[in-house]
Amino acid sequence: MRLALDEAHRAVRGGDVPVGAVVLSADGTTVLATGHNEREVTHDPTAHAEILALRRAAAEVGEWRLSGCTLVVTLEPCTMCAGALVQSRVDRVVYGARDEKAGAAGSLWDLVRDRRLNHRPEVIEGVLADECARLLTEFFRDR
Repeated sequence: MRLALDEAHRAVRGGDVPVGAVVLSADGTTVLATGHNEREVTHDPTAHAEILALRRAAAEVGEWRLSGCTLVVTLEPCTMCAGALVQSRVDRVVYGARDEKAGAAGSLWDLVRDRRLNHRPEVIEGVLADECARLLTEFFRDR
């Protein structure tokens, strides 16, 4: 989560909401890819930290299936990112702060664990939650 927080700080420098993500290999010891929100810089509404990290990880392994991998992200994924997590077949999602307004991994919705889908990653929530939430709160307070 500390690496994801470092990525979140990079997003702020680009003028974006501080969300950072890291994709770990199946053995959990190798960082395959990182990402942070880049919507403002790229003018791309899909440039969320998770999407960018998943794209980069898939390029790194040479396959779209990220079976065995873990995505660590500072904020609970939205519906778009939750869908991408299911589609990429990651085994687990670890997130920090809950997103009561748009979260799709347990708070507002629970897309990633919907039994109607063919893949359901494990979800671990609340890792360094206070630190992740504080970064977001400070960002929006300063705006």
